[in-house]
Amino acid sequence: MIHAESERGANGKENSFKSDFLNRMHPSHQIQRLFDYVPGTSFFMKDEQSRMVSVSQSIVDRFGCEHEDEVIGRDDYDFFPAHIADSFVRDDQLVIRTGEPMTDRVEIWYTEQRLLDWFVTTKLPVYDKQGSVIGIMGVIRSYEGHRKTALPYSQISDVVEHIRENHRGRITVVELAQRANVSTRQLHRKFMDVFGMSVQDFLMKTRMQAACDELIHANTSIIDIAAQLGFCDQSAFTQQFRKHIGVTPSRFRRQHRLS
Repeated sequence: MIHAESERGANGKENSFKSDFLNRMHPSHQIQRLFDYVPGTSFFMKDEQSRMVSVSQSIVDRFGCEHEDEVIGRDDYDFFPAHIADSFVRDDQLVIRTGEPMTDRVEIWYTEQRLLDWFVTTKLPVYDKQGSVIGIMGVIRSYEGHRKTALPYSQISDVVEHIRENHRGRITVVELAQRANVSTRQLHRKFMDVFGMSVQDFLMKTRMQAACDELIHANTSIIDIAAQLGFCDQSAFTQQFRKHIGVTPSRFRRQHRLS
């Protein structure tokens, strides 16, 4: 009993010390500045409606803005295609509703060059003084940097790398399942568990990211890009590009060549 009371007393003193210090801090979100000095990691905070409350400078840059004020109060739909924003907001609201953290979620996001690529996101609930969840905060890290330590993904990591390195050629799900030494059904389930999407969707999104890069940085014609990425014709490529990116390839090229 004496030990338990002493522990409670020590914890009470420690909590009071922390509260006093935090109350002395300026109300601005100073901690976010730390992430400006952590390579490959970005910080964000959102309210209960998934609107940006605070972001690190790296996110400001990736949204194509100059100052944090241009981002605050806006949501993912202002910066991403609707289908990608839907996924972000759905995850936000799950964390807010349950109060449970969402850790190491692999998803598509913007690189420093404003291209869509794979990243790893962790989201935690933010509480008010009464203990109610009022939003979320989280960090985003590059998938490449995370891959080497992502043990839960190790069984399909070889499949992921094969897709990333060979997405311009013909790839079948059967071939990918053989690489992972699992059945096609097991491979599908593992991709759904890790990425929240099928193997086919992962392959298509990877191809769309490669198409974005080609449209911005090369003068390759759209019909040739479609052929290089395994589409039967330009129409099929345009249909998939609009579905995943939100605009046609030609419009995407015009927008980013002018920016």
